[in-house]
Amino acid sequence: MPIRPHIAFLGIGLMGAPQARNILKAGFTVTAWNRSRTKAEALVADGSTVADTPADAVRNADIVVIMLENGPIVTDVVFTQGAAEAMRPGILVVDMSSIKPFEAQDHAKRLAAFDIHHVDAPVSGGTVSAMEGTLAIMAGGEADVYARAEPVLRTMGRPVHVGPSGSGQLAKLANQIIVGVTIGAVAEALLLAKRGGADPARVREALRGGFAESRILELHGLRMVERDFATKGRSVTHLKDLDNAIDAAERLDLPATPYCALTAELFRGLLANEGDLDHAGLLVELERRNHFAA
Repeated sequence: MPIRPHIAFLGIGLMGAPQARNILKAGFTVTAWNRSRTKAEALVADGSTVADTPADAVRNADIVVIMLENGPIVTDVVFTQGAAEAMRPGILVVDMSSIKPFEAQDHAKRLAAFDIHHVDAPVSGGTVSAMEGTLAIMAGGEADVYARAEPVLRTMGRPVHVGPSGSGQLAKLANQIIVGVTIGAVAEALLLAKRGGADPARVREALRGGFAESRILELHGLRMVERDFATKGRSVTHLKDLDNAIDAAERLDLPATPYCALTAELFRGLLANEGDLDHAGLLVELERRNHFAA
């Protein structure tokens, strides 16, 4: 039986912790690092070891998986804190953070100077899918490099190779536009129904199975009906992704993205007025704008 590669996992947060656990369950050895060490130590019971620094975590790794908050943090951890210099030539970096496409391309180019391979592989599905190992994973990079990453990615979900470096991030931004705009549409539809005297729960039930059916109507619509806005998908993160999508569109000479821009504005209002609710909380922002008491 071939020896499985040793994994370094950088970023043990709401998403990273269950992802790392699924890698461990699949029989890989894992060294975990997180800025707050206690979060990484929670994986010790699952069989992980813990490193004090990113450089220590990656020193003996074959594959480095990264799940951090944004592009500048990835840049800091990999390049400023010395992780790239500590990696062995030929190692593979799989960055599952949601960052800007041009940042992913820049990271790939800078890592190539160290003879280090790179795949950008952001995810969709939230913490529930992370725990279940059913994340949608969108991967960008060279085909042969992606093939090296695929066995590890499959422990966390369903990976699809979508194109060259940066393409995974473009696919994630496409996902976030669709999800955000659809959440807004479901919220607006249910608010209209309630204002007119219809039962939003029954309306949602009536729409299920028709052309309006979607995972958003199923899951986020239910959260709206039940007014369950406990954070499962952070609004601040979704706003970051929508802003990144607008930035990417402008860089690609695609300045007219009205649906994305309007949804970003709604999230900005939600965060300013209600804080970082679950992204189904767009309903609350629409209620506020319409002076509607729930």
